[in-house]
Amino acid sequence: MKLRQVTGVLTALALGLAASVASAADAVRFAITDISGLEMLQAEFGEFRQVLSDATGLEFEFFPVNSRTAAVEALNAQRVDFVLTGPSEYVVMGKRAKAYPVVGFSRPDYFSAIIVMAESSYTLPSDLKGQKIALGDIGSTSNHLAPAQVLADYGVDPVHDVQMTHISRNVAWEALKRGDIAAVGMNYGKFLEIREKETAFEPGAFRVIGRGPDLPNDVLVAGAHVDKNVVETVRGAFVSHAEPLVKAILVGKDNQKYLGMKFLPNVSDADYNYVRSMYETIGHPEYAEFVGN
Repeated sequence: MKLRQVTGVLTALALGLAASVASAADAVRFAITDISGLEMLQAEFGEFRQVLSDATGLEFEFFPVNSRTAAVEALNAQRVDFVLTGPSEYVVMGKRAKAYPVVGFSRPDYFSAIIVMAESSYTLPSDLKGQKIALGDIGSTSNHLAPAQVLADYGVDPVHDVQMTHISRNVAWEALKRGDIAAVGMNYGKFLEIREKETAFEPGAFRVIGRGPDLPNDVLVAGAHVDKNVVETVRGAFVSHAEPLVKAILVGKDNQKYLGMKFLPNVSDADYNYVRSMYETIGHPEYAEFVGN
C-alpha cells in the first residue's frame, strides 16, 4: 500500500475514533412534559435518570420544558432527544415532530369514569343528555378527553348534547354533592382517592354509570433525529433493568401513579388510535394542536 493510501486510512480511522468518542461524550437530553423546572425534575426523576444512565452507559441530562408545546419545539429543533409524556400529548408530538414511541409506562387502573350521585335517576351516560356535566382541565387525557369519549361511546355528543363545564376536581366534587351538576367525569383512580377521603357521604352515595377502556399508556418517545442504535440501547435497558428502573421512578412523590407499573417495550403508534378518536370527538380531528394551551 502506498504511503498516501496508508496516511488516508489512518486519518479516516482517527476521524472515526474522534467522532465515536465525541458521540459517547454527548449527553442524551431527556424531558418530561408535566414537570416544570430542573429542581422538580431532579426531585421526581433524579434517581430514575441515574439508574437509566447506568443501565445504558449513556449520560442522560434533564432538559426542562415549561409546556407541551415547548417539548414539541425542542424535538423539532433537535434540542431534546427523549420525552416522557402522556397519551394525548404523544399523538400531537407524533403529528408535529414525527416523534415515535420507545417504551410504554403502564398505569394500573388508568381509565376514566362518569360519576353521579347514587340517588339520582341517571343510570347510563345516555340519561345525561341536556344535563350539566363537569370535566377537568382542558386537554387532560383522563379528565377531559377520555370522559368526553365515554359519553360519545354511549351515544352522547359531548359538544352538543350536554352542558359541559371545566372546573377543578375538588370544585366539581362539591358541585356534584350539592346537585349543581348532574355528573362529573374524571380519572377513576382520582375518583377512588376523593371518595376515600369523603366524610359527609358514604362510598355507596356515588355511582359510576359509565367507564372507558384502560387508556393507552404514558410513553417515552424519541425524536426523529435520534440515532436508532441509541434508541434500541434505551429500549433494551427497560427490558434488562426493569426492576431497578421501576423502583427508581417510584422515588418521586408525584410518581405514585406508576405503583404496580410495567414497562412495555413493544408499544406501537397504533396503540394510541383511541386517543385520536377522542380528539375527533371534541372537534379536533387533525390532532395537530394541544387543546387547552
